[in-house]
Amino acid sequence: MTPEEIAAGYDLPLEAVQEAIAYCQSDPPEIKEDFEREERFFKAIGLDKPGGKLKPIPPEEYLRIFNS
Repeated sequence: MTPEEIAAGYDLPLEAVQEAIAYCQSDPPEIKEDFEREERFFKAIGLDKPGGKLKPIPPEEYLRIFNS
């Protein structure tokens, strides 16, 4: 989608969409940290590979992943 299509589709000012794109392109550490946290979570629940089987994780593991 183009920035204009995103702005129209979500009823946002085009400038807000452009600012969000610029932020992501600046490679902020928060985005990398979020991605790594999600990767750890998917690995812990068994969905880090195609065909992976969902497995439960204890609450302590969940907290360890999302509070790190």
